[in-house]
Amino acid sequence: MPVLIPPVEHSQDTRVGHPAWREATRALTDEAHQLTDRCGQEAVTMWQPDESVRDPNLAHHLCRAAYILPWRFRVEMLKGGSTMEKPPPGEGVTLWKSKMKPPAWHARLPLPMHRDARALQTAEVVQAHARGARLTAARLGRAQHQINGQLRLLQRQREATDRRLSEVRKALLINQQSVKLRGYRPKSETISDKADSMLTWEREELKSMKRKMETDMEKSEALLKTLASCRDSLVFCCKERLQAVELMNQPLDKVLEQAGRHSWVNITRLPTPRTQGLKTPPPDPVGTYTPECAAALYEAKRLLMESKDTLLDMAKNEEDIREQQQQISDRVCASLAQKMRETLELKDRLNMTLGLMRGTIHRCTKFNQEMYITRGLIKGPLSKSHLETREKLDRPLVRMYQRHVGTQLPEATRLAQGTDKLQRHISHVEKNLDELLAMRKNLTWSFNCKKIGHDVDYSVVRLRLRQRHPHVCFEQAQRLVNDWDPRTPPRMQTNSAAAK
Repeated sequence: MPVLIPPVEHSQDTRVGHPAWREATRALTDEAHQLTDRCGQEAVTMWQPDESVRDPNLAHHLCRAAYILPWRFRVEMLKGGSTMEKPPPGEGVTLWKSKMKPPAWHARLPLPMHRDARALQTAEVVQAHARGARLTAARLGRAQHQINGQLRLLQRQREATDRRLSEVRKALLINQQSVKLRGYRPKSETISDKADSMLTWEREELKSMKRKMETDMEKSEALLKTLASCRDSLVFCCKERLQAVELMNQPLDKVLEQAGRHSWVNITRLPTPRTQGLKTPPPDPVGTYTPECAAALYEAKRLLMESKDTLLDMAKNEEDIREQQQQISDRVCASLAQKMRETLELKDRLNMTLGLMRGTIHRCTKFNQEMYITRGLIKGPLSKSHLETREKLDRPLVRMYQRHVGTQLPEATRLAQGTDKLQRHISHVEKNLDELLAMRKNLTWSFNCKKIGHDVDYSVVRLRLRQRHPHVCFEQAQRLVNDWDPRTPPRMQTNSAAAK
């Protein structure tokens, strides 16, 4: 094959155009090529992620293989020695037939369906806001329902506590009336005893119970006002959340069930174990769960816990005070009954003593009368003319015997001595009779005092048993203390007073 050797004269530039003109054209074409490559790459990157752009340091025919390599399924070895292909983790569409999982496509430019996509996105945002507002409203409504339940329970417990406080106040009036009644006993029966000490102790215990019940009532009243204020806040927040939800396609309880939270404050019931409950979202001032709603729900939860403890304490105090009041009343009635038995025993002893003394007085009176008769017989008749001959001191036999000295008869002296001795004994018997009569009078007065004391204590016990009955209200006991005096008959109410 022949070899062509260029002639020597070709080394010289035979082009007519100027080199600068050619350089300008070459520079223009290079600039056009660079602009074309840059615009092509930018156009591609507008539709593809950054990692999909070809690596300039990698060969052109290897770029696609290197780019789609992370998309392919991975082979994993199992324990038994077998293998299993799994798609790579991350977002994307899994192509099981080609065993690839390309990543999610993120376009940087609006697509032809941009208008529809934005409308759908807006609808999703609105629906999500409506769902959040509906869920928050459901939670607020459930919290409001629980607060209303606690309000009803607290109101019922307050009514029970108020009834017990009325019973305690009535017991104080009964104690006051018991002391007033026992003050009408005779002076000998008003010596301070254990029954008076029990009444004083009962009054102090009742005052202590009254202060305790009043403290519970004040505490429950403050809690009731706080619960009512919290309920109003929950109602306001719920109505505010429901303004974004005009059409309710399902009840609020169904919304809570779908959210897996049967109770938002988690007090009355636990979440259902079959579904995982949604966590409490963080407060967002411009979202559905605002800080006001969060504060209202937190306050509701705190008040529910506090009211639950308060209800337990009030119920326990009411039950303890009821039992304590019953025990105190029984002990006071038992002490009064013991005093009545002791009074009855002393009264029986006094009655027996009076019976024995009555027989002694009768015998002494009869003996004194017989001694008066004996003294009259000894002294003889009042007139000398009524004397018999054998009773005269100057009868013939005596005159004849007393003619001699030393033969004086002691008949007159003995008569005078016997009469004087009998008179002294009669005076002593009359003195003893006076003492017996005075003692009988004292015993009779003491017996009557014991009887009155026994009747007063019996009246006190009967009054206490009758007035502590639940059908007797506080006003009746108060009317009894203010208007009734045991020493005077009860006043009859006129028609005008009854009308008032």
